[in-house]
Amino acid sequence: MHSTTRGRRCPALVGILAGSVLLTAVPSAATTGGNGSGIGDPYYPDDGNPGYDVSHYDVRVAYDPDRPDRLTGDTTVSATATVGLDRFHLDLEGFEVGSVTVDGRPAKSFTRIGAHELVITPARRITEGSRFAVRVRYSGKPVGESWHSFADGGANVTGEPHSATAWYPANDHPSDKATFRLTATVPDTWTVIGNGRPGPVTSSAEATRTFRWYEDKPLATYVSTIAIGRFAVNTSQLADGTPVIHAYGPGAVIDPDAEALLPEIIGFLASKFGPYPFSSAGGIVTGSPAEEGSGPLALETQSRPTYEGVMFDSSMVHEYAHQWFGNSVSFSDWRDGCLAECFAQYTNQLWEEKGGADLDTGFYAGTVEENRENPGFWNVRLYDPGRGKELDPALYDKGPLMLHALRRTVGDAAFFGTLRRWQKEHRYANASWRQFEALAKKVSPRQDLTGFFDAWVHGTVIPERKYLYPGSLGAVAAAGKR
Repeated sequence: MHSTTRGRRCPALVGILAGSVLLTAVPSAATTGGNGSGIGDPYYPDDGNPGYDVSHYDVRVAYDPDRPDRLTGDTTVSATATVGLDRFHLDLEGFEVGSVTVDGRPAKSFTRIGAHELVITPARRITEGSRFAVRVRYSGKPVGESWHSFADGGANVTGEPHSATAWYPANDHPSDKATFRLTATVPDTWTVIGNGRPGPVTSSAEATRTFRWYEDKPLATYVSTIAIGRFAVNTSQLADGTPVIHAYGPGAVIDPDAEALLPEIIGFLASKFGPYPFSSAGGIVTGSPAEEGSGPLALETQSRPTYEGVMFDSSMVHEYAHQWFGNSVSFSDWRDGCLAECFAQYTNQLWEEKGGADLDTGFYAGTVEENRENPGFWNVRLYDPGRGKELDPALYDKGPLMLHALRRTVGDAAFFGTLRRWQKEHRYANASWRQFEALAKKVSPRQDLTGFFDAWVHGTVIPERKYLYPGSLGAVAAAGKR
């Protein structure tokens, strides 16, 4: 991700273990749906909801760009109760909720609390371990800040850390990942692009078309997307048959060279991190939103990143690195943003290195020396940088330096071996920065990585020399003093 939209939410207790969400719910929150029902994120403690684990979203919407004040939705959330539930919450911004059913029975009641809580009381208590499906029908004007309108009437949804609740009810936290199906009906001159593989497109006598998309690997809600526009759509495939779909909105630059570069980018990243994790690829390139400065310049929407205006190599490398770091392996909570952004940004340096760049003398030494006397460059922690700093510039600037220093500390074999093992062990799941540190120490047990991580990740000043210029970087530093 290169630029963000942000929202504020506000803990129950949650323990997160890679691959699942383990909820230790406060009884009044999980079993009675009381206030303070968030999943327990330290930065956004109202986000998400305890008491259940979502396995699948089936999102059905209808939208007419000539009536931008009205979207109709019919979403079914399939989940498993991790505690007994007398009441539970979903996150949804705006909209008028017309009906709610749980396992086909009308809910006993449903009400709205705060900015985004939909509190549901089922007709029967949901017992611990039970699978259940809640269906919510809703309509109205999309109001979430991640809903972006375009001058021609089109729209799309992108944003971080929040976006899903602008268009469907969700357990809106990265720790609860689920597969995703989108069914969207629009006037027949419009096209809908979503995550994953496309399904059948059907037409109706009412001059509408219905588009279907399915993401068969679990996604975090903030990387789900819908894009409605008069798109030019190009299709191709990777060498292994993976479908590649690029969609260009009015005003977007169609660059065949950039499009042709994608297989090489994916192949390069796979050589560093392991197999490409998803069953489709491509990009959504929009025009500029109607609202000045709204929306991200690029976001790693799963399997099909979204770009504003143009798709080019460095942006593509960054957003596709997120398919491994952030999407396949997602962080546990918003303190862990370095697990996505530090790695994606360093991948741009790896791409430059592939083209012949000397990262030691150019990128690394140049950046360090340029900022040696700049305390502001070093004063943000990379793990747990603080609320409101979860996507701080330090993750994009200091973060890649940290990873290059780690690489020079442990050597290429251990460094890239750690990255590939990280991807393999946590594929399609969640993990924390602390787990990454533990893995790096396990792979490289003879290195002083505790001191390294304390200096680079948890410190707020420039690292001391032995961590700043480790391994072969020491020769670079010595040469610079001559």
